[in-house]
Amino acid sequence: MKQVLLLLGLLFCLPLYAQEKKNYHIIGYATGKAETIRQYPLSKLTHLIYSFLKIQNDTLTFHDSTQESTVRQLVALKQIYPGLKIMVSIGGWSGCSFCSDLFASPTHRENFARTTATLFREYDIDGIDLDWEYPAIEGYPGHKYDPADKNNFTELIKALRNELGNDKILSFAAGGFLQYMEHSIDWDAVMPLVDMVNLMTYDLVGGYATVTGHHTLLYDYRPNQESAGKCVNWLLERKVPAKKIIVGAAMYARVWENVPDTNHGLYQPGRFKRGVAFRDFENYFSDTSGFRYYWDKKAKAPFQYNKTLQLFATFDDRRSIRAKTAFIRKRKLGGIMFWELVQDKQAGGLIDEMEKGLAR
Repeated sequence: MKQVLLLLGLLFCLPLYAQEKKNYHIIGYATGKAETIRQYPLSKLTHLIYSFLKIQNDTLTFHDSTQESTVRQLVALKQIYPGLKIMVSIGGWSGCSFCSDLFASPTHRENFARTTATLFREYDIDGIDLDWEYPAIEGYPGHKYDPADKNNFTELIKALRNELGNDKILSFAAGGFLQYMEHSIDWDAVMPLVDMVNLMTYDLVGGYATVTGHHTLLYDYRPNQESAGKCVNWLLERKVPAKKIIVGAAMYARVWENVPDTNHGLYQPGRFKRGVAFRDFENYFSDTSGFRYYWDKKAKAPFQYNKTLQLFATFDDRRSIRAKTAFIRKRKLGGIMFWELVQDKQAGGLIDEMEKGLAR
């Protein structure tokens, strides 16, 4: 009898742990194959956003049969992780060359929304994230943008919500800088219709920059410097619901070369060299690599400098994630998101730090 009661207890405990409701969202964008994605601690996530699906003409679809299979396998993971929402995304930095023209048409917007709803019903997908970089302002070099994009984005959101109903999740990835905040989105019209806005508060000093800086800092303290805190404050001042605001984090470093040994390479001229995934930090920034670690107390951001090779690196790490999660709790925001899953460690990585930070 005792053995039966113990077994029943275990059966009840396991589902409760898997379905434990989290007070904050932990949202991971992911690329690649399902067999790789499933190696990560998905029980710690609330949402997994698979990136990116294809828009053919004005229809949401898969790039190929391999991607279709991947989405099916990811959706099946909900049987193991009942609390996990599986979403898909469209666009990306270089993936929205057609967005300005396509979504200027009411017919195309309606067709896109309708085919999205149909796809979601067929595959049991939980929602869509729009990563249009960017409406109404310049994004990827050469991609069209137009002032009318701002209103067309609003109409696209309306069409999607109308077709998806309230049971599906609707979100968008927002540029983490003031020009985007001020010119790309009609916040009053859009935010009541979406579940959350994922702030891309990373790449704030990007690959085209010729002066180094923090690419994913929490606080700004220099003229015209962008930061997560600045974006959040801007949105809160405009009465955007705090629980719909998701702060972004990066699972990678950005490295600049030819950076002079002044201020340990911070805010110095240089040329972008490469990115480094968090999973590779221990090797790239090893004790014998020549890099030295620094912490910017004002920005709440780490960086490393290699004096011999004149390399500067900016990134998120456990310390900065703790600062971001504390900020999220203090401001009562919706949670944290990151780009992207497979750049983290499969165990003992930044996802673990996010969960610990938001559980405090």
